[in-house]
Amino acid sequence: MSVRLKFTLSYVGFLMIAGALLLAAVWAFLLRGRSNGLHVPDLSDFRRAFDPSNFGPTVFVPAAILVLGFLLVFGLVGGWILAGRMLVPLTRITDATRMAARGSLSHRIELEGRKDEFRELADAFDGMLARLEAHVAEQQRFAANASHELRTPLAIMQTMLDVARNDPSRQGNEFDERLRVVNARAIDLTEALLLLSRTDRRSFAREDVDLSLIAEEATETLLPLAEKHGVVIETIGDITPTIGSHALLLQLTTNLVHNAIVHNLPENGTVEVRTTVGSQAAVLTVENTGEQLSPHVVSTFTEPFQRGTERVRSDHVGAGLGLAIAESITQAHEGTLSLTPRADGGLRVTVRLPATARLAA
Repeated sequence: MSVRLKFTLSYVGFLMIAGALLLAAVWAFLLRGRSNGLHVPDLSDFRRAFDPSNFGPTVFVPAAILVLGFLLVFGLVGGWILAGRMLVPLTRITDATRMAARGSLSHRIELEGRKDEFRELADAFDGMLARLEAHVAEQQRFAANASHELRTPLAIMQTMLDVARNDPSRQGNEFDERLRVVNARAIDLTEALLLLSRTDRRSFAREDVDLSLIAEEATETLLPLAEKHGVVIETIGDITPTIGSHALLLQLTTNLVHNAIVHNLPENGTVEVRTTVGSQAAVLTVENTGEQLSPHVVSTFTEPFQRGTERVRSDHVGAGLGLAIAESITQAHEGTLSLTPRADGGLRVTVRLPATARLAA
């Protein structure tokens, strides 16, 4: 039984009781002065009920005040008790909301009873609290990892600067080059964190874009890196329209292609970048050859700072944020990103983005 129906039946019941009491009081006044027992009043009784002589202050007014006062008290007390019983679930929801506002996200309402509007609201609120708790925990882990990753290159830089300052006979070129590499890593990491924060806030303009052109632009930019690693890139796809930020989608594609290049076979590796029009979606797929990967290891690749210990390491492994940024950009565009290990070794990354009106048609 829904809350709305419960309220309706409750107040109808009270109205029926109040009406019965009122009719009983009127009946008593209508029958006042008759010598016989109870009977159905006729027209003369109604006329007598409105006779001014029957409404004297010493006859009708005290009785009317008494009856109305009783009805008022009865209605207030009964309505207060019924409303309180009906609104107990809402009180629990309010208490849980206050606890969440104070930072306690582990509390759950867990409202029992039949499924009604309050039960649905409580279940939805519990689900929201669970997602918020998981998100906050993830952000805390992210902040801790980010602090650790930022602290390491900065500490190394400080140590190298101290050594360089205390060693007048040093060879400046060697130290300068090492400082440049460490500093570049810190800058890249900071920019990646800022980009990740931007996509989480979803503060970007959306426009019609073509994924196939973005894929071509990304592969052309990374072609020198692919040649250096001995990796062949193949781009396949027709016009694949979607809607979003051109800069962010380019960053997403670049991250995926870069990841496919640096985590590939030592030689004779391949990368395939394919854009297709799926069912109500624009699909970007990046496949690369490489070592055999287990599904468990692949499931961790989108976590920040996870580089994959079983993957081929190189001097271009980055900060471990490439796939995390790609997933964040995908979610900001209301899409999905999935990672699948290839049977022959390597990785397949599939990005599904919402279709534009033209693609849906």
